[in-house]
Amino acid sequence: MTLNVSTLVLSTSVAALSAGLASADQITFVSQGGAYQEAQTKAILDPVAKLLSITVNQDSIPDAWPVLKTQTAGGKPTWDVIDTPPQDCIRGGKQGMIEPLDFSKIPNAEKMPAAYKSPYSVAYEFYSSVLAYNKEKFGKNPPKSWADFWNVKDFPGTRALRNHPLATLEAALLADGVPADKLYPLDVDRAFKKLDEIKPYVTVWWSSGAQSAQLLADGEVDMEMAWNGRVAAVAKEGAPVTYTFNQGFLQYTSLCILKGAPNLAIAVKFINAAMTPEIQANFPAYIDYGPGNPEAYKTGKISPERAAQMPSSPDNAAKQVLIAEEWWSSPEGEAAQKRWANFVQK
Repeated sequence: MTLNVSTLVLSTSVAALSAGLASADQITFVSQGGAYQEAQTKAILDPVAKLLSITVNQDSIPDAWPVLKTQTAGGKPTWDVIDTPPQDCIRGGKQGMIEPLDFSKIPNAEKMPAAYKSPYSVAYEFYSSVLAYNKEKFGKNPPKSWADFWNVKDFPGTRALRNHPLATLEAALLADGVPADKLYPLDVDRAFKKLDEIKPYVTVWWSSGAQSAQLLADGEVDMEMAWNGRVAAVAKEGAPVTYTFNQGFLQYTSLCILKGAPNLAIAVKFINAAMTPEIQANFPAYIDYGPGNPEAYKTGKISPERAAQMPSSPDNAAKQVLIAEEWWSSPEGEAAQKRWANFVQK
């Protein structure tokens, strides 16, 4: 993992360009780069820049957490808004590195479910960890639940899981019969005991979305936990793979503001604009991730057919478990992550 921040092309408002001058109002927005950041530039950043007549400067880094302390240590960060997992926003807020949000100044987030927000962040876009499988391998009797994933007798085949406890521990508990609405706080001992059962049948513990997709595309594994967008991408390329949203794990990246952000007032306006339902509804046109604001599905911009493919659509969200980011940001969650390292190395 590199901590070198690469500067992307600046996304400047049309109004500023037509005037031949850079806008006086600006922010620096940080995301994870790649196709994801390219898609959000078209879907969110450019429309927001135009709406607010501001300049949105962009940086990218795969993992923002290690840099947050460096950015905020001297009280003069250069970043304003970051798109990052909510854990970073929550623990960063508790450690004085992230600004608390005043939601009275972010009315577009007002109707969003409480579970989609924290005192420091708001859900920006959704993806899911789903049960994916090879259609040719399982034919008319595909796996439909994590109990099926653990059932090696009736569903024989090679398996893969993510090399990370988040969602993996939850899957183990669902497989062991814990009701979805009773998962949290996680029974970590029970989850690891259940994982011990499936561990001999897991041929790969994947560490990146690209790796998980390749495992399916190459036929190296018959079923796995994977991110829905990655599975959809290889399916579009012709791989005989699919997935189910049933018992998926609904996850999201959040927007939050660095403590002492140089453009704090504009950053708040940016977040409110980015959560506008009409702008949020642009996401599905560019990438297989769902809008963070559920009101986007009421705009008429997302067709029923496209909504059926989105992890955060009301119908699909109802089939899934929303990951409890507060739990994973707690001391218990951090202890589970440390325990995971020992588990996979044995």
